[in-house]
Amino acid sequence: MQSWSDTAVPTVPGSGPALRLFDTADKQVRPVTPGPTATMYVCGITPYDATHLGHAATYLTFDLVGRVLRDAGHEVNYVQNVTDVDDPLFERARRDGIDWRALGTREIDLFREDMEALRVIPPRDYIGAIESVNEVVELVDKLLASGAAYIVDDPQYPDIYFRHDATEQFGYESGYDRATMERLFAERGGDPDRPGKRDPIDALLWRAERPGEPSWPAPFGAGRPGWHIECAAIALNRIGTEFDVQGGGSDLIYPHHEYSSAHAEALVKGRRFARHYVHAGLIGLHGEKMSKSRGNLVFVSKLRRSGTDPAAIRLGLFAGHYRQDREWSDTVLTEALTRLDRWRTAAALPSGPAAEDTVARLRQHLADDLDTPKALAALDNWSHQALTYGGPDTTAPTLIRDAADALLGIPL
Repeated sequence: MQSWSDTAVPTVPGSGPALRLFDTADKQVRPVTPGPTATMYVCGITPYDATHLGHAATYLTFDLVGRVLRDAGHEVNYVQNVTDVDDPLFERARRDGIDWRALGTREIDLFREDMEALRVIPPRDYIGAIESVNEVVELVDKLLASGAAYIVDDPQYPDIYFRHDATEQFGYESGYDRATMERLFAERGGDPDRPGKRDPIDALLWRAERPGEPSWPAPFGAGRPGWHIECAAIALNRIGTEFDVQGGGSDLIYPHHEYSSAHAEALVKGRRFARHYVHAGLIGLHGEKMSKSRGNLVFVSKLRRSGTDPAAIRLGLFAGHYRQDREWSDTVLTEALTRLDRWRTAAALPSGPAAEDTVARLRQHLADDLDTPKALAALDNWSHQALTYGGPDTTAPTLIRDAADALLGIPL
């Protein structure tokens, strides 16, 4: 699947410090330790609606991760999926009287436009579930052969499930107790009451063919992939196991990331799927999580059509720390627009105060678990000094422009 157009990233003199990120499994901030090429997998959209600010916050978080890694001297092999075969897509297509493939194509195109407008550096591999069906079939076949998966006793719909106890370490990523797992499994796409399962929280690997649903041939019977196995297969076949960062929103910690990791680890014994599990907080509106089910969405495309500068969207979402659940509001956007105007006015001056220390602090704050509030404050301080007192350094405005663009994705 085609990604979106690349964005130019200026070169900033020197290099940044090593990145440290909070790891969900270890529950602490610790160094990210890639080799020359850092590897990152971030879960993509299910394309049944437009990109809202909750999506944007996640992809901007991992855009920052990639930028900081590049600034520290690494190449970045970034992989993202698109779940272009899934129940929500079919349900929305039926509701709107549109072919599910056409709906998916339309929303994927809009997502690409939004990401390009937000200046998100595109993934090296952008892979749809449809493209990866053969990979999923191969992985499910191996899980069946190993005993990590089983076919339910249902002659009509012999679905295939993953035994959640197939790995000794199951649950290490989320750290949730059984009661929490059961509650979230039911709330987040699981089917605990499916007859024939050995355990209510065993996860679907392969959904047997149903009338009116797309299906693909497989040695164990025609059907289509489950959600978690899709990400496991795509990641395994492009960056392997023990890659550097697996990312997504905090609502993916369980069951999605727990199971995608377990699927891979059941085959690659004793190896952790990712070295770092990193999760972005959720974006709320009027006191509730922004979600399609609640209908309280702010769409990136609508903001863009209204004339909102995408750089202000970035700044508004960066005003809070990425791991925090936070609110979007007209006030957040207004403050971001004011900040952006102040930075641009200062960066357009013919000279200003020396900027090397500001760039060093910007790098330091971003490398420290993406502390964007402090990073923005560093640029606020330079802009205030430049606008209030001026300065003799004719290279400083250019350095600030390049650093803001390269590290934060904010063109000034």
